[in-house]
Amino acid sequence: MDKAALVRTDVDKGPAIISTLDNAGFKVNVALWASFADYEEPRLVLASRALDEEGPLNAYGVALDALKKHNISVNWGPPLLILRMTDPFIKDLRRIFSRTESVEGMRLGGQSFGGRYLLDAYVYRIK
Repeated sequence: MDKAALVRTDVDKGPAIISTLDNAGFKVNVALWASFADYEEPRLVLASRALDEEGPLNAYGVALDALKKHNISVNWGPPLLILRMTDPFIKDLRRIFSRTESVEGMRLGGQSFGGRYLLDAYVYRIK
């Protein structure tokens, strides 16, 4: 079965989600739409020190609650993938791109970061 393509409608949703989480106090350090070999659908990958403090299970709940409070439905788009700041994928992205002046709009794909093969990605933020 073919993997779902990362499409413009997905990419357009990212800024509202990221802004909402930032304003709720979860200053997002890494945010990108990503298609991985392991998943059928793209995921909005998020990493934040504040979400790390919530713990792996609670991070999803508090993030989804913050989005719901701002009328962003959990059914609005592909699923979230919240990774810890210490996850090898996030660490590798930050090591390579955190000093890049602007990563917004950068496309990545066809390569591995931290042991995860990335088919396609649209980057919003890596810091």
